[in-house]
Amino acid sequence: MTDRVLILGIGNLLWADEGFGVRCVEAMAQSYALPEGVTLLDGGTQGLYLLPFLEAADAMIVFDAIDYGLPPGTMKIVRDDEVPAFMGAKKMSLHQTGFQEVIATATLMGYRPAKMVLIGCQPVELEDFGGGLRPAVAARIPQALEIARATLADWGVTVTEGRSRAEGLAQAPLLRDAYEAGRPSEDDACRIGDARFFPQVP
Repeated sequence: MTDRVLILGIGNLLWADEGFGVRCVEAMAQSYALPEGVTLLDGGTQGLYLLPFLEAADAMIVFDAIDYGLPPGTMKIVRDDEVPAFMGAKKMSLHQTGFQEVIATATLMGYRPAKMVLIGCQPVELEDFGGGLRPAVAARIPQALEIARATLADWGVTVTEGRSRAEGLAQAPLLRDAYEAGRPSEDDACRIGDARFFPQVP
């Protein structure tokens, strides 16, 4: 049995499908009762601040939006030594580079988790500030949670239906239902930046 497990969601929920990993952690906290020794963490874009959590873990599951170069909404699972390479795949966003550095630093320090599983989803849309998950990506959350649950079972960790506390989880207005339901229309809120300050791509 794996004694200390970190379940980590990374990404920026303010940029549409970038929030996939964070939303997976949120959904897991709302759906499953995790036993002692399992830490559920919304890692956001914290980068090297996540190092202490890796140091304290024997195994780690990471949820994230990853550009695999696959059709949008496609899920792909990567394990162990392959994880660092995919965390930097095409450097789709700044947080991926940061987490790649986290893994590299943990490896150099000698406390990288022995077991790692990356549960990634190919995004549909990223350039939508304030946007929520696109349907094709949101539909993958239940599948991602089932993969995590099966992985935990393989590691000897029993998960039951219920609720769990998640470290760093967003405040109530940023939880998915409230955040997406309260979004203004495109007429009332800019989606891609203010044209007065940011050049528009034709």
